[in-house]
Amino acid sequence: MRRKKRRNNAAKVIIFVIILFLGLTLIVYMQRTGGGGAPGGGLSIPFLGAATGGNQIDIPVSPGGERPTSADGSGGGAPQPGAADGSGSSDSGRGSGRGGGAGSAERNAGSGERNAGSGERGGRGERGNAAAGERNAGSSNRTQTGGNAAAGAQTGNNAAGAARNIAVVRVTPVVLGSIENSIIVNGDVIASRQVSLYPQLAGKIAALQKRVGDAVSTSEVVAYIDPSKPGEVFANSPLRSTIGGTVIQAPFNVGDTVSTQSAIYIVGDLTSLVIETYIPERFTGSIKKGLAAEIYFDSIPDETFAGLVREVSPIIDPASRTMRIQIQFVHQDPRIRSGMFATISLVINTKRGVPVIPRNTVINTYGRWIVFVVDDKNTAQRREVATGLESDTEVEIVSGLQPGEKVVSAGQNFLSDGDPLRITE
Repeated sequence: MRRKKRRNNAAKVIIFVIILFLGLTLIVYMQRTGGGGAPGGGLSIPFLGAATGGNQIDIPVSPGGERPTSADGSGGGAPQPGAADGSGSSDSGRGSGRGGGAGSAERNAGSGERNAGSGERGGRGERGNAAAGERNAGSSNRTQTGGNAAAGAQTGNNAAGAARNIAVVRVTPVVLGSIENSIIVNGDVIASRQVSLYPQLAGKIAALQKRVGDAVSTSEVVAYIDPSKPGEVFANSPLRSTIGGTVIQAPFNVGDTVSTQSAIYIVGDLTSLVIETYIPERFTGSIKKGLAAEIYFDSIPDETFAGLVREVSPIIDPASRTMRIQIQFVHQDPRIRSGMFATISLVINTKRGVPVIPRNTVINTYGRWIVFVVDDKNTAQRREVATGLESDTEVEIVSGLQPGEKVVSAGQNFLSDGDPLRITE
C-alpha cells in the first residue's frame, strides 16, 4: 500500500510539473503577443487550481509585460471580506480577481475587465491596421516610382543599342574569271640523259683522261684499265664513253683497283635538264603527260620557270605510296644546274568563265562558308555560299552570289547582319 501511495504521489508531482511548464509557456506567449484572458490583462488557469487544491489561479500579465499594481501602489490587490460569498464590491471583485480569490462576483468583474482589455487591444489593432495600410501604400508608391525609373533606364538602353556603329570596310565585285587548282611538290634537277661508264675488265686504273665538268663526245676514250696480274702482263684496256655530254661524276683515281661493276665516270647531257619528283597516291588520278607546271628555285628568287610533265611512271611504289614523274623545262636556262632543289606547282584542274572572289572574303563559320554582301543602302547582308575550286588567292563560287554583286573584302570579320557600312577604296 505504501509503495502504491508513493507511486501515486510521484505521478501527481510529475503531472503538476508538466502543467506548470505548459502554463508558464502560455504566459510567455501571451506577453509577447500582448494578449491575455485574466482581469487586467492576466491569465486565468482553472486546471492549475484543480491540481493545487481546487482553487482557480489567475496569473496577472500586463500588456507591456510588467506586474500589475493596485491603486495604492502596492502589489496585487488583496481579497476583501465577503468575497467568498460573492457580495463584494466591483473594486474588491477586481482586486480579488487579481489576487486569485474565488467567487462569481470576482469572475464577473474579471470578465468585464477582460472584455474591456480586449476592446482596447482591438482599438490598437485597428490603429495598427491603419498604420500598416499607410506603410503598404508608401511601399506601393515607392515600387511604382522604382518601376518607372527602371523602365526609363531600359528604354535608354534600347535606344542606345538601336544606334549601331558604322563599320568602315572595303568591297570587291563578283567577276567571271578563270581559276586553277594545284598541288605543291618538291624535286631535283637531273640530266635528261645520264649514263655510268663501266670497264670491260677488272684491274687497276692506268690513266684517267677526263675530269668533272669536261665535255665528252660519243666513243671517246676517257680512261685506261690495266688488267695485268702477277706473272702475267696484258695491254691496257680503253674505256670509251657511250654518249656525248659532260662528266658529272668521277669517283676514282689513278691506281685504284676496280671491277666490272665499278662506275668510272658518270656522263650526262646537261643541255637538256629535267626535274624528277614523286606524286602522292591520292593525286595520281589527275596527273597526265603534258600537264602544266610552275617551277621555283631558292637560288633564283622572284622568278618562275614553266614546265610540262613529260614522263609518268605506270606503277606506284608500294613502299612510299608515290608515283614518279619527270618534268621538262619549256625554255632551258644556263643558271639552272643539275642537282638543284626545285619546288613545283602542278595545275591539276582549271575552270574558265566562273564567278570568282578573293579567298579572304569568305569566312568559315561552324563548317559553313559565308560572305557579307553590300546592298543599295550600304548595309551588310550575311549570305551563305557554296565554294568550288580554290587557288592561292581566289575561290570559285558555285551558288549564293551573282556576278556584279559587291562583297566585303576587308573588315568583314567583325560584321553582323544589318550593320551600316562606310566603303573606302
